[in-house]
Amino acid sequence: MNEEIRQRTKWFMEDRFGMFIHWGLYSIPACGEWMMSQKEMTIEEYSKYFDQFDPVDYDPKKWVCLAKKAGMKYVVLTAKHHDGFCLFDSKLTDYKSTNTKTGRDLVREFVDACREEGLKVGLYFSIIDWHHPDFPKYGDRQHPMRNNPAYKDEKIDFDRYLAYMHGQIKELVTGYGKLDLLWFDFSYDDMTGEKWKATELIKMVRKYQPDVIIDNRLEGAGDNHGSITTEKPLIYSGDFASPEQIIPPKGVCDDKGEPIPWELCATMNNHWGYCNFDHQYKTPQMLVRKLVECASKGGNMILNVGPDARGNIPEESVQILTEVGKWMKKNGESIYGCGISKLEKPDWGRYTQKGDIIYAHVYETPLGALPLYGIGPDKLESVTYLADGSEVNRGEAWNTVLYPDVAFVSFGDDPVFTYPLPDEKDTVLKIRLRQE
Repeated sequence: MNEEIRQRTKWFMEDRFGMFIHWGLYSIPACGEWMMSQKEMTIEEYSKYFDQFDPVDYDPKKWVCLAKKAGMKYVVLTAKHHDGFCLFDSKLTDYKSTNTKTGRDLVREFVDACREEGLKVGLYFSIIDWHHPDFPKYGDRQHPMRNNPAYKDEKIDFDRYLAYMHGQIKELVTGYGKLDLLWFDFSYDDMTGEKWKATELIKMVRKYQPDVIIDNRLEGAGDNHGSITTEKPLIYSGDFASPEQIIPPKGVCDDKGEPIPWELCATMNNHWGYCNFDHQYKTPQMLVRKLVECASKGGNMILNVGPDARGNIPEESVQILTEVGKWMKKNGESIYGCGISKLEKPDWGRYTQKGDIIYAHVYETPLGALPLYGIGPDKLESVTYLADGSEVNRGEAWNTVLYPDVAFVSFGDDPVFTYPLPDEKDTVLKIRLRQE
């Protein structure tokens, strides 16, 4: 990782936890953000949602406050998704929120709310556009008209589309103040890299937003990191990799085996956009532990919410994020600024590390005392519960003498007995080692 990227991503790799917000016209049919493609809808058929769009409850301050309450440090909103509808007042199209019943620049209100609450601001922008007349249709892998023979011999001017796409991105990077993160989505098949005039695009973005962090999807996608992992990444390779709905088994490293910045993007249920029949929500315990896993492998997690057509985040998401936030309030120190530990992953959970401090994330109730694998008894300076700062009892006893190279701790008075974990989601121990 070169020094320029290292400096740019410093805050990103310290913050570790963010909120993704997928929202747009697709919140009205309420069956996910890919509905236009899945049902092969024409622009005319899809336009009824444009006519209906009126999020009367939209209050981005509520969204941002929920993110902050959950312990998230940055928020990314879909300024434009694949359907081409803009949540901002683009001068290059009429297909935008200011021309719907709501009549508002929703991105403007969002970025203002983020800054007011002190959270980093991110915008997602789809480089795919199913609404624009010059975007490829027939035979494209995902365009709604991919199977419509009426478009088989259609003549398009893709350069005109690129001028439009670049122009809209310029509007975002020049019209909404300092942006901390740009999330482009996504390349596929031969639609990658210079097909998007990516070098020209990045040079333009960097001219106006030199410090903005950019993902790798001008070149790659969830199934392809692109050149970001090579010795000579291209100018548009991005600043971080973006695995989707999967945590890499060993994090993400370059060709030399050195860790590079990465971010898991994941949904709370099984859809990005609002889906009123999808109640397969992940538990607070699972999400806490997956966040820990990301940090322990040197990565971030950006967790998605899909607000409904009125502009409300589903109550299930609110409740889950509130529970995650309670854990983060007490234990966030073991996530923020933490990364890969010098110790091997223990059987009972995970380690994260920040400098000389090791955080033991204990998931399984031990039978008797808990072995702190990788730490000798003589190396242990102190162990405290991160949640309240109280001391953890040492666990060495008559039945641990056969393992003199391992330090033990106990969750009760007698280290031979078994006690429940103080926090079933993840009991975090703060470990200080003796300085040699």
